[in-house]
Amino acid sequence: MSTPANAIDSSLAAPVEAVPVTQPLRRTALFEMHRALGAKMVDFGGWEMPVQYAGLVAEHNAVRTAVGVFDVSHMGCIQLRGPGSLNAVQVLLMNDASRLQVGQAHYSAMLTPAGTFVDDVVLHKLSENDYLIVINAGTREKDIHWVRKTIGQMPSVHISDYSDLYTQIAIQGPRAKDTLQKLTDTDLSTLKSYWFTWGKVAGLYNVLIARTGYTGEDGFEIYVPSDVPTSEKVWKAVFEAGEEFGIQAAGLGARNTLRLESSMALYGHEISDTINVFEARLTRYCKLEKEADFVGKQVLSEIERPGRELVGLEMVERGIARDGYPVRTLEGELIGVVTSGSPSPTLKTNIAMAFVPISEAAHGNEVAVEIRGALVRAKVVATPFYKRTRKPAEIVS
Repeated sequence: MSTPANAIDSSLAAPVEAVPVTQPLRRTALFEMHRALGAKMVDFGGWEMPVQYAGLVAEHNAVRTAVGVFDVSHMGCIQLRGPGSLNAVQVLLMNDASRLQVGQAHYSAMLTPAGTFVDDVVLHKLSENDYLIVINAGTREKDIHWVRKTIGQMPSVHISDYSDLYTQIAIQGPRAKDTLQKLTDTDLSTLKSYWFTWGKVAGLYNVLIARTGYTGEDGFEIYVPSDVPTSEKVWKAVFEAGEEFGIQAAGLGARNTLRLESSMALYGHEISDTINVFEARLTRYCKLEKEADFVGKQVLSEIERPGRELVGLEMVERGIARDGYPVRTLEGELIGVVTSGSPSPTLKTNIAMAFVPISEAAHGNEVAVEIRGALVRAKVVATPFYKRTRKPAEIVS
């Protein structure tokens, strides 16, 4: 029996090429918790991390319909403190941090002088002279070096790498608030999306609670001390609180399909040091009008129109557009490349993001993805592929 063109393929959609663990790697404080849950562990940016537990599709669906939990302790944390910290942030990052209120966070990026990406980040304003930058795991050492090189000589700012001091747990999904609320006296209903606070969680004081995430769902990320006993205590408490909602541990595989459905960028795929802000369609976070002369601003100010653009693709014919596959016209001319591709567990179709020329980027335009030597038809579609309906309390102000 033939398979429909939009039939989902349950094969693993790894966020990077999953390489079986063959050498000593860094481990988070929750490593034994993952082993106890039967996780399949892989090398991810030098870390031994869970790629899946019960299975990618089950974990993905748990986040979309109930609640899933991720260990994201491999992410990095850089703190900037002192009266010169805002000036330093404004030079380092492309978004306008002067707009942030204490307790608010926003998406931003560190850029090269060419206007391409060093890394994308989430910036948190802890106080008037205190900022926390959360960076990606695979670029941690590079990012920290870049920060010190770029703003290390600026006056009145102290740079601290606190990456190894925190265990970061992401609780994501429509029942995330109900789950976490059981463990804290903080009224989570008053915390808007991309805002954060401190509170008591699972008996532990002064936990940073942020209403942020990388799944396209409502959710929270909590930061606790990275010693093993504390980390395991909080992890177990989260699972006990979410048991009635069908809580599931989720690995990097589901994290990737969730962020792809929501069209969120991944470093080395949709953003890199060879991709500029306009090509990546992230201009809404790049504030060229701000007074500070941030790294990359001059070149970006001189670009009139990018030659290519990141678009969403939906496969019309049977086939999965994997990362790195060529994109061609229907006649076979090479025009671009797939940055991320996977079956979509939510939409039950095969989706991808790709760079194509502006002339090929119109919604509804048909192109071909080369899959194992064959040209497979796809069409350009609007992104994000999936978008949840937000409740009023979650809206960013």
